[in-house]
Amino acid sequence: MSVGRSPRLHLGVFFTGVGPNLLWTEPGAADHTHIDTFVAVARTLERGLFDAFFLGEGLRVRENRGRVHDLDVAGRPDAITQLAALAAETTHIGLVATQNTTYNFPADLARRLASLDRISKGRAGWNVVTTDNAWTGENFRHGGWLPHERRYERAAAFVAAAKALWAGSPVDEHSDVISLRARGTVPGTRPVIFQAGDSPGGRDLAARHADVVFSANTDYDKAVEYAADLRRRLASYGRPPDAVRILPGASVVLGDTPAEASEKARWIRREQTTGPRAIAFLEQYWGKDLAGYDPDGPLPDVEPAEGELDPSRGTIPIELRTGKLERVRQWREQAAANGWSIRDLVIEVTPNHTAFVGTPGQIADEWARYVRDRAVDGFNLLPQQLPGTAEDVVDRLVPELQSRGVYRTEYEGTTLREHLDLV
Repeated sequence: MSVGRSPRLHLGVFFTGVGPNLLWTEPGAADHTHIDTFVAVARTLERGLFDAFFLGEGLRVRENRGRVHDLDVAGRPDAITQLAALAAETTHIGLVATQNTTYNFPADLARRLASLDRISKGRAGWNVVTTDNAWTGENFRHGGWLPHERRYERAAAFVAAAKALWAGSPVDEHSDVISLRARGTVPGTRPVIFQAGDSPGGRDLAARHADVVFSANTDYDKAVEYAADLRRRLASYGRPPDAVRILPGASVVLGDTPAEASEKARWIRREQTTGPRAIAFLEQYWGKDLAGYDPDGPLPDVEPAEGELDPSRGTIPIELRTGKLERVRQWREQAAANGWSIRDLVIEVTPNHTAFVGTPGQIADEWARYVRDRAVDGFNLLPQQLPGTAEDVVDRLVPELQSRGVYRTEYEGTTLREHLDLV
């Protein structure tokens, strides 16, 4: 941030499009693949003076035991194409595309991102991600080519090449993880680089190349620890401690009273974990058809199949794909001790992104503390309802943040770098 300026909270929204977080089947939900929905949400966020609108990426439609997983929205539009359309429908908000370094090519992706930056007049961003599973790679006839532990090695070389191309430099690099000889064809562009990943490799990639980190640390103490670690890594690469904005992913549930907000949060969790979704979750671990079991009944009385977990849902971290027999044993003990059904268990053991629940004033006070203590620079919101969540935050939470002096009252620039106060 600029010298002398009070700490300012930055906000983005991550429109994933698929997955259990978004209640896309509820009455009144917008069509989550129609361009009108994207335009309406982006305009609402721009009215709320948000920094950025993120789009997730899906390189392959998710499956469950070899069949298309029909409990999610089936697939997502190409992010860069979609954001190019939004560039014409908005004037200020940043447009961030999640793009994979494992299954793209540096010169091609750098050109497409530079084109988005040119079309949007400096509002483009790139959320850098990696993929380690062979299941996704099969779509590219390149399944499993890059070992898990080397995915960030390729990502670092990929991002460095893209930055050189944006600067108009020739790139001639050849190794076993990256190979190209090219010169940038869209000069004068500089998309903002976001990095999503919390492993040591991900943190190092962020410290070397990122402008913004999309982290998973919303708990205050963990956020403070993460920020300190990232700043140490920045120093090791010769970058100043304020070179990177930290925006953890978080969901918000607002209510007129704390009790109302808590009740709404409980309702959202159960709506996110429908009976069929709970059964499908367990099928990943059991490796068997469990459709005959009651999701509101006890855990399956059969043992899981041997072998590694099926990664085709695209949601299982590599560290969780083994040791499932011990995990299932622990789940049985938890369910027995607490009287949990299948659905109850799944609600308890799956990640809960709802980090902030309360009245607008309560959450504004909490966020003001985070940003003033430099634990974070803002949040990247994961909406549960669209357009409802976006409208709720813009109309009810933003005014509270503004009244506390931690959120802008108008855009002071037109580019994403200016919004984020990056040099």
